[in-house]
Amino acid sequence: MSQEIPVKYGDVFPVSSELGSKMIAPQDAAIMQSAESVALGHVPKGGPASLMQSAAAQNERRGVVDGDDISDLARDPGVTVSQAEVGGTRIVSESIGGEVVAQYIYPSEAGGDGEGAERYPTTGVQEEAVTVGEALEAVAFKAAGDKPIEESDAAAIQAAEARATGRSEAVPGGIGAEAQSAASVNARTDNKTTLGDVLSDATSKLIEDKAVKKEDAEGVVGAEIRNKPDLATHPGGIAASMTTAANLNIF
Repeated sequence: MSQEIPVKYGDVFPVSSELGSKMIAPQDAAIMQSAESVALGHVPKGGPASLMQSAAAQNERRGVVDGDDISDLARDPGVTVSQAEVGGTRIVSESIGGEVVAQYIYPSEAGGDGEGAERYPTTGVQEEAVTVGEALEAVAFKAAGDKPIEESDAAAIQAAEARATGRSEAVPGGIGAEAQSAASVNARTDNKTTLGDVLSDATSKLIEDKAVKKEDAEGVVGAEIRNKPDLATHPGGIAASMTTAANLNIF
């Protein structure tokens, strides 16, 4: 058994409860990356997910955790990223296992310089809303990002693109066409294209974008399950991410 000393939550964050004694596991970091991406539109540099990823990588190198490990508190109660407006200022709180690990001010208004202006456009999308592109990009940060693209994934991506653009026909050279091509090639080759390969920059690939609504998520869920023999969505996949985004967008 390894005698290496693991990096724990208490070494990285100002926590002293049960969470502080837990090792930071790779899947904890992956879940936090996904939560930040869905809630904020990207993973903030130097934020909790970034710190957790660094700590988890150290723990893997030290041999105290495996790549698939997840701590019990990150699994249940889980990881959350929430936002609140206080006097015109957006306060972001990030929690693991019900305990806040970070709380910080985030840009509330677009139009200035930096990431806030880039990620929160004032035209067509409510500032707090998660867009279709952002929901698709979030998949790339999850374990599902390593999944080879299949027909069900391509169908879900095409449905999401249609919801974002409002067009019933496929966009030539668009993200849906790229996913369909990847699914076709993957079916006959061992060098497979993954969801992460196609979705990591989904927002920039969409010719139009919009906030995810309940009916958008339902349409994508239907497209995904219709193309799977077991009629089930993939955990952490396109349909699941769209559903999470729709739930976050309830105003």
